[in-house]
Amino acid sequence: MKVLILGGDGFCGWPTALHLSAQGHEVKIVDNLSRRNIDNELECESLTPIKPMGERLKAWEEVSGKNIDFYNFNVAKNYQRMLDLINEWQPHAVVHFAEQRAAPYSMKSSTHKRYTVDNNLNATNNLLAAVVESGLDIHIVHLGTMGVYGYGTAGVKIPEGYLSVKVEAENGELLENEILYPPNPGSIYHLTKTQDQLLFMYYNKNDAVRVTDLHQGIVWGTQTQETKLDERLINRFDYDGDYGTVLNRFLMQAAVNYPLTVHGTGGQTRAFIHIQDTVRCIQIALENPPKSKDRVHIYNQVTETHRVRELAQMIADRTGVSIDYLDNPRNEADENDLHVKNDQFLKLGLNPTTLSQGLLEEVTEIAERYSYRCNEKLIPCRSYWNSNKVT
Repeated sequence: MKVLILGGDGFCGWPTALHLSAQGHEVKIVDNLSRRNIDNELECESLTPIKPMGERLKAWEEVSGKNIDFYNFNVAKNYQRMLDLINEWQPHAVVHFAEQRAAPYSMKSSTHKRYTVDNNLNATNNLLAAVVESGLDIHIVHLGTMGVYGYGTAGVKIPEGYLSVKVEAENGELLENEILYPPNPGSIYHLTKTQDQLLFMYYNKNDAVRVTDLHQGIVWGTQTQETKLDERLINRFDYDGDYGTVLNRFLMQAAVNYPLTVHGTGGQTRAFIHIQDTVRCIQIALENPPKSKDRVHIYNQVTETHRVRELAQMIADRTGVSIDYLDNPRNEADENDLHVKNDQFLKLGLNPTTLSQGLLEEVTEIAERYSYRCNEKLIPCRSYWNSNKVT
């Protein structure tokens, strides 16, 4: 299969590109290296040393004997170049990671809010429009987020995208229908992903574009089987307050004996998935595309749920690091339950990776190995959701 990966230099995109290449697919990457530029803006590098793109690709060719082409341009800004690439190469599928992915970063200021909306929505619409203009039958796989649902369950398990509803007609008859699960975004970043859903729904209805939208939980871990093969292939490990995911942040903090930063009561329940499962889910989605007249396929890409304070206690018990409860910078409930269906990936063969002792140790070893690269001043989250708070 010929697979074009948009955002293929990022935390999820890079290991996905290597995984699909290792599986024998022909892979090309598009990325404008914006995540590296954001590192410069925030003055915070990945804990793991990320090599230049050319060196990464050369290392992969040396290790695997396989070649991945790289195109450096902005999907949200350069529509014609993307259309030309699609027309020339005619991929069977496009995996869309080309969006600003951090909720805290999207809430830093009005500038960051506008950038996130401009980048994310234009990237998605440009891709869909280019597929339609090309006239090619291309399957789009999009990495979305569980955050489109919000963090409440209304007493039921969150379904995979669609909710069955009954509406009372004027004559009293109950009419049954299925709608997108009502969105409840908690940040500008999450808001853009809810808008992505509507774009996919429209282009699917109007132009029969085949789309799989993956509502992914919080990713933890760093390495996959492919990124372990050579240090030049190592994946990102973000630990800062803007881009570090909660479990990786805890592991980094434990490695440098920094009190674990729990915001609010820590009663927030979140869905999680290991990075190895992320790349496997992308593969499964590509291998099971929608048929030509199918509606958008929506999968909940999660493997387990945990309360934040439970994760912190788990790490504290194993490392002896203390827990520091801080004011929550987010505008969210102190406590929530979260029950999520993930039946479709399980039926398609996903064997989930769980938060076992060994895997936590694997990530901890990364944190400890590169702890000398940590800047502790960048650990606290300084993005506030409420405008009356000062960053």
